[in-house]
Amino acid sequence: MKLIGSLTSPYVRKIRVLLLEKGIPFEFVNDSPWEPGNHVAEFNPLGKVPALVTDTGEIFFDSPILADYLETLGVYPPELPTDALEVLRVKQLEALADGITDAAVVWLLETRRAAEKQDAAVIERQRGKMERGLDAVEARLGSHEFLYGGQFSRADIAMACGLAWIDFRFPAYDWRSSRPALAAHTARVLARPSFEQTIPVA
Repeated sequence: MKLIGSLTSPYVRKIRVLLLEKGIPFEFVNDSPWEPGNHVAEFNPLGKVPALVTDTGEIFFDSPILADYLETLGVYPPELPTDALEVLRVKQLEALADGITDAAVVWLLETRRAAEKQDAAVIERQRGKMERGLDAVEARLGSHEFLYGGQFSRADIAMACGLAWIDFRFPAYDWRSSRPALAAHTARVLARPSFEQTIPVA
């Protein structure tokens, strides 16, 4: 199994963590779609990472799809519940985490434009999405250890990957002080070996 992605992508990290949590052997190919001469489009016509080449040569792309594929392998531990409706609830929380990360990515890309071309309204809109999303996660967590059902799941992985990336790219952005439950949750998840092995590097 081969995973194509960049070392800094939170979406790639989500899949790396899932593979490590399940103990599935894989080859990691560090190939960023932002670098000249990259080969990402050979695996995903959209030119985005992550992409996964299975042992039979089939290719999957988009992190939720890759995560779904890994669940089909039946490798312990499961990162989704068994009940179909509960699966949707976990995936919705995963989508919320990915959406927060998506907003942060747009914010970052806007700040990398020439100063005279940056749109403050775009940055404010994306920051608003992030703030509302983080507040919703904080309210959901309360005193719970995990985001859904008292069990570690893909939602927890996606959330921690996104927040670690935000810390990496926006070190001055303080999301923790008003969200103690989310801060504690993130610290617990990031302490897992799978996360310690996938810390992003510039």
